[in-house]
Amino acid sequence: MIAVTQSSFSLRSPRLRLTVLAVAVFVSYAYFYQAGGWNQNSRFALIEAITETGSLRIDPYRHHTGDLALWDGHYYSDKAPGEVFTALPFVAAARPILRWIGIDPGGYKGIAILSYLATVFSEGIGGLLAVLALFFVARRWGASEGGALFAATAFGFATPAWCYATVMMGHALAAAGLTIAFLAAVSLADERSPRREAATALLVGLAAGWATATEFPAAIPAAILAALAVAESWRRGWTSRRRVALWVTAGALACAALLMAYNTASFGSPFHIGYESEERFPDMRIGFFGITHPHQYALNQILFGAYRGLLPLAPLMAVAPLALAWLWYRRADARKGIVAGALIVVYYVLLNASYDYWSGGWAYGPRHIVPALPFLCLGFGLAWTEGRRLLRGSLLALWAVGAALSLVAVSTTAQPPSNYRKPVTQLLLPSFLAGHLALNQTTFLERSPDVPPKPNAFYRYSWNLGLVSGLHGRASLIPLALLWIAAVFSWRALDRAFPRIRAPGTPPGTMG
Repeated sequence: MIAVTQSSFSLRSPRLRLTVLAVAVFVSYAYFYQAGGWNQNSRFALIEAITETGSLRIDPYRHHTGDLALWDGHYYSDKAPGEVFTALPFVAAARPILRWIGIDPGGYKGIAILSYLATVFSEGIGGLLAVLALFFVARRWGASEGGALFAATAFGFATPAWCYATVMMGHALAAAGLTIAFLAAVSLADERSPRREAATALLVGLAAGWATATEFPAAIPAAILAALAVAESWRRGWTSRRRVALWVTAGALACAALLMAYNTASFGSPFHIGYESEERFPDMRIGFFGITHPHQYALNQILFGAYRGLLPLAPLMAVAPLALAWLWYRRADARKGIVAGALIVVYYVLLNASYDYWSGGWAYGPRHIVPALPFLCLGFGLAWTEGRRLLRGSLLALWAVGAALSLVAVSTTAQPPSNYRKPVTQLLLPSFLAGHLALNQTTFLERSPDVPPKPNAFYRYSWNLGLVSGLHGRASLIPLALLWIAAVFSWRALDRAFPRIRAPGTPPGTMG
């Protein structure tokens, strides 16, 4: 009877804790609607074109955005289509429901609802999947459930990733694809049947391939993860290596085929991407789509600057290299993954520093490196698990600063205008303290000359669910705060109700 009870505890406890984590993260992301902007409007214009006209041309919606590709006399979105294809089924399903309840899908309120759903079920779900994948990686490499929770939420809340899980720009979805592919790749180190090995390798290819179809720069990290998958299966011999390589390639090619079909239908060639026909940004023609070589000024700014610096916004990331070094020292089985993750981080940082438009326009922090942030957090799980009280307290303090700043940004605007050289101190923090939330007034129809503005309509602007329910100012965040309190108490209650029983063969570091 005791053995059965312990088995039940050991199975139910992780599932219940994961449910608590998943609900808290998803609601925290879905709580905020950031409204429009050129980047997300370009993507949503393609969704509108497909659902309303059955075309890939966004001619009727070209006035909604400045991010355009002009080809053969017609306008197209200049973005990679992966996020659009992810959100499209949810928008298509919601449109007839809106009509049924008397809301025009093409009106301000209808567009706000549909763009909110498109964001939640692409970026919001993407951010959640990245958090959960990071949790599983941390557990695999010896972290306790508390340590894995810290690592996962370090990415999910204490970095700018929280903001970009609420904006339809592709960053959170690309992060999800890469992190899921990473989890699948490192799990290939396990002994498994040929069928399971093939399925896991296929997942590596599909997830990394979809990240690339969502954001083209993810192609290099996708290749790194493909190499990691083969490396993790190396010791099982040539048969296993060939099988893994074949199925990773199959998954990647499936995504590539969809991308090439879209390019062919839009631009007449499978290898012509929208950025080649970018209309408004001439510097995209410099180097490789605006990418030349790393610039010291840009590198300093995206790491340390008050304008777009990562470390002032997420100070926990400053100690991430030390946590990775500790993980390297303590876990030999993690070293291939650490190398792959470090390469991905270095790649994104140097890529951002090499990009002519490195600041990212209206942005919170260096948005182009958001897909690399999960890999910066890989070491925090074990560091938390094995750290003494002083270390944990220090890590938690840095986490709290980053999470607080992210909350301020996501509550006010995840897209501070580029004319604010110190957006936190000049705009975000003063607005938050004054109770002025949901600042962005750009809609998904903002530049349309055909629809008159309705400045008194709440759905024309950004909002959060508290504001929609009738709360005002910072009080609109009370429901979210109550959710977090409930999540903390639920997690602690599960600690008391379900003793953590270490399975045979599990490293001692997984307890506590």
